[in-house]
Amino acid sequence: MKDRSSQSWKLVDALNKRFLLLLSATPVQNDLVELYNLLTLLKPGIFKTPKDFRTVHVTPGKPRVPANPDALRTLMRDAMIRNTRAIVALKLPRRQASTLKIEPTADERVAYAALTAAARDLARQDTSGHHRLTLHHLLVAAGSSPSAAAASAQRMAERDPNNKVWPRLAKQWAALGRGAKEAALLDLLQKNVAEKKIVFVQARETLEHLSVLFEEAGISFARFDGSLSGPEKDAAIAAFREDARVLLCTQSGGEGRNIQFCNTLINFDVPWNPMAIEQRIGRIDRIGQERDVFVFNLVTLGTLEEQVLILLDEKIAMFELVVGEVGAILGGLKEDREFPDLVLEAWLAATETDRSVAFNAIGQSLTAAREQHDGAKILDDTLFGEDFETA
Repeated sequence: MKDRSSQSWKLVDALNKRFLLLLSATPVQNDLVELYNLLTLLKPGIFKTPKDFRTVHVTPGKPRVPANPDALRTLMRDAMIRNTRAIVALKLPRRQASTLKIEPTADERVAYAALTAAARDLARQDTSGHHRLTLHHLLVAAGSSPSAAAASAQRMAERDPNNKVWPRLAKQWAALGRGAKEAALLDLLQKNVAEKKIVFVQARETLEHLSVLFEEAGISFARFDGSLSGPEKDAAIAAFREDARVLLCTQSGGEGRNIQFCNTLINFDVPWNPMAIEQRIGRIDRIGQERDVFVFNLVTLGTLEEQVLILLDEKIAMFELVVGEVGAILGGLKEDREFPDLVLEAWLAATETDRSVAFNAIGQSLTAAREQHDGAKILDDTLFGEDFETA
């Protein structure tokens, strides 16, 4: 709604309303005219025309620099309140993240390369994009566990019974049994056994596989997934709080639950969507958490998930950001596709050179979006300071 020509702005402007509340983390990002557009929704007529606004309030040639800050603040004072974490005495815990890059076994490396090659072959044949979602699920499963990859390849074999590649892949992955990442997880769970830990997975097959693994290892755990009813989910959280050492859950556990009594989270497999990662962490990194938060990401070397974490960690330092900043940065990407679609397309590129170019381009876009976000925060402080803060 910072853009007066957008359908969102026009919709809100046309509403028959007596009162209007706008909430924004960054009211100005690119140009002071964004402020003009927002305040015109709140107080029609507060400014004259956009041209008059630029003439009076914007420094020529510098669209983010106010010509008369005091006059602009006076106009905004009756329409804006600015709260910061400092003013409301909100202290969030420190977040410490570690990525554990697991060396795959020789058989795992061969199986992943074969599955990736089959996925790229299918992508080359799929000129209409009909199989994109299928390829997404297939590669997500391959990054999760051998059991998930075997099940996904088997589903592909059932859809395309004339293709001999998929049943061969299903058999190849099923023969792997336990992968290197499972061994790393068990090792991690045996450290600091007094602390409760949440383990997130994506695939149901991985959930079942790890459940058996935990039982064999004598690890007390509670399960939380989308198949449970509301009371059953409550019971799972209660069991985790009272008795179990580990909460094993799918992405459904990353939404709508406050689990501040735990401060350690393990991403057994990493979602390609950064917002899903942030939602997971938000279960324990929230108001009421009194201890430092520890996040462990497990990725197998040579996988798409490794590339995702390289981008998110190195380009935007995702795990150092506070709640809400990841979404703001991703919103600044100059792309018409979602981040998971970008990384999938890059991974499916035909040649290693094409893949390298594609991932470098994503990295550059993320870096630019992070720089824009940081600049917007500086601009916010410069424009508004403490003039609009209220306890």
